[in-house]
Amino acid sequence: MENFKKSMTIKSTDRVLVSSKNALQTAGNAIMFGGIIVYPTDTLYGFGVDARNETAIKKLNEIKGREGPMSVIAPDANTVLSWTNISYKDWELVKKFLRGPTTIILPVKEGIVHQSILGVDGTLGIRIPSHSFGPDLVGKLGFPITTTSVNKTNQDPLNNPNEIINEFYGQFDILIDDGNLPVSKGSTIYKLEKSKLIVFPADFDILLFPNHSLLFFTASL
Repeated sequence: MENFKKSMTIKSTDRVLVSSKNALQTAGNAIMFGGIIVYPTDTLYGFGVDARNETAIKKLNEIKGREGPMSVIAPDANTVLSWTNISYKDWELVKKFLRGPTTIILPVKEGIVHQSILGVDGTLGIRIPSHSFGPDLVGKLGFPITTTSVNKTNQDPLNNPNEIINEFYGQFDILIDDGNLPVSKGSTIYKLEKSKLIVFPADFDILLFPNHSLLFFTASL
């Protein structure tokens, strides 16, 4: 874990350009202080908090108007492997789908995240976006942060920084601004079941409905 400053004073809803040399430090300080950030990924802007921090997770749930599982960002494939309880055979399949606009739901070890964001079967959605900001931030922090779309439940995700600030002003701490992102439904969702990856529509909440996998098709190599 890098030397983030836990004594930092955060003004309500600061905006920092993703190109700023201080962007990672500022976001890391906010996360370490129990704050909420908004940051860009390769699909959508995401709300990020320390995925181990129950209080921060509760604040994020209040903003979203929901409770339940969330996915997290990982910095690299080796870290994903260290977090999970899967066989070598399953890992050989999973690692081929990890990077980019995908979320893979996997069984994870106890203590990696707070239990409130796990699926009912003890699984966790994990992403390594091709946009470098989230993985770089998690790599420096040394623990996962959440990734969930910037919207209230049942509303469309916001990908315009000005709209995000107008809608959620004062409810989060830092916006890492990478401009308007293209319209997206989010990442493709996979779940590991019986050594196969089950594919789900991007708008299907598999984390809340883990037993619906038989409705969909398996990923092939």
